[in-house]
This record gives sequence, structure tokens and C-alpha cells, in this order.
Amino acid sequence: MAAVPGASELLDPPAVGRRFCAERKVRLGDVDPSGQLRLDATARYLQDIASDDASDAELDGAWGWVVRRSLIEVRQPAVLDEVVAMTTFCTGLGRSWAERTTMLAGSFGADIATVSVWVQVATDTGRPAALTQQFIDAYGLACDGRKVSARLALGVPTDSAGAHPWAVRRADLDPFDHVNNAANWAFVEELINGTTTRRGRAEMEFVGPVTHGTNVVSVAEERDGVTSMWLLNTGSVLSAARWSPAD
Repeated sequence: MAAVPGASELLDPPAVGRRFCAERKVRLGDVDPSGQLRLDATARYLQDIASDDASDAELDGAWGWVVRRSLIEVRQPAVLDEVVAMTTFCTGLGRSWAERTTMLAGSFGADIATVSVWVQVATDTGRPAALTQQFIDAYGLACDGRKVSARLALGVPTDSAGAHPWAVRRADLDPFDHVNNAANWAFVEELINGTTTRRGRAEMEFVGPVTHGTNVVSVAEERDGVTSMWLLNTGSVLSAARWSPAD
């Protein structure tokens, strides 16, 4: 079976294979001024349930994963004090990466569908490591032979003249000494917060590590109602994102 682009389509839960479920209550630190769940908080939920799933499956190197690409489709936003039921499952495999789909359903009607490509890395070096037979045994059945690539799809800015400095906080760094994938969504929040009903599709690609003490700038372009955003360092793309509001 040929590989398809990872984290580009949303699939239903598999009929067979491993699923992992958890619940979260939307707290004050998760919402914007309107009381709706932010994208960075959503990404943190996804990171937590992925880690909990890997730990529950007793995987070796359960913490040795970094996100390559994520897609978050907000069909109905979650709100403050809502209990969100999350179901996560594997929907594709690659050489050193796997695709994880997570569905969020809230007690007040929240409906958020997500999918991400996670790369397995060696925790001592941070370099990609091949998926283990242990992982394939745990998650392969749910994938049903579906292969995904880790290729990136978002482009580069056409004009960085409107770039603004972006402060990298030490509080956002993870054990790999770069900005955690959930915290990295903050630059998207800075650009869309207050301008959207939060219904729409958000995409993020992690091209290179965002590190403390470097000259990082953010830039955005809008075309046909879609906002594209980047974090750059000396002209090189570190992160690329896109927000497509629902009609």
C-alpha cells in the first residue's frame, strides 16, 4: 500500500484494534477571554492523552516522541467547565513515525477532530528511531496496513516584510530544550484570538526546533479568508501554520 500524506485527513475510529479513552475538564488556564478552548490547550490535551496511552501500553521509550504535523478541526468549540471525552487511536504507520487520531466530544456539545504525525526519537540524542515491533504489535491492527508519510505540506511566506519579533520563553521549553509542541501554538493564538468563532481547521508543521536565545520572528499572510503563519529564524522556517475558518 502506497503511503498517503500524514495528518491530512480525519478518519473514524477503527472497527478493531487499540483505542484509549480519557476525560478532561476545561479549566480557566485552557480558555480565551470568551471562555472557549484555545488551540494550544487543545494541543496539550492531545499530548497528554498520547503520553498516557503509550504509558498504558507499557511501551519502551513512551516519552520519546516529537510532533511533525498536526491538524485540529474545531466543529464546535469546547468551553469553560465542559467535560471533554477523548478517544485516541493509531491510523497509520511509517518508518520512524506514526499517525494518531484523537476525537474530542464534550458534555455541552463540543466536537473537535484531530490528527497528528508523531516521530519516534531516541531520548538520549533526539534523533529519529525506527518504530519497534513492540509498537507495531500494540497499534498495528488498528491501522489495517495504512501507511503514512511525514512529508510537510505548508509553504513558505512570500513576503516577510511584516515580521514581528517573537519571544521564546524558558517556561515553554521541554526536555529536548526546544519549545514544546503545545506551547508552540501560542503564536497562532496571538494572530487569531479575538477574530474568530473558533470553528474551523488549524494546521501546524514543526519544521525545525524553536530554541531560547535565538532571533525568532512571526509573520502572517491572509488570502481568500485563510491565514497562513510562520515562525522564522534568519529567514528559515521553524514552524508553519494555517487557519481556515469554517464558512
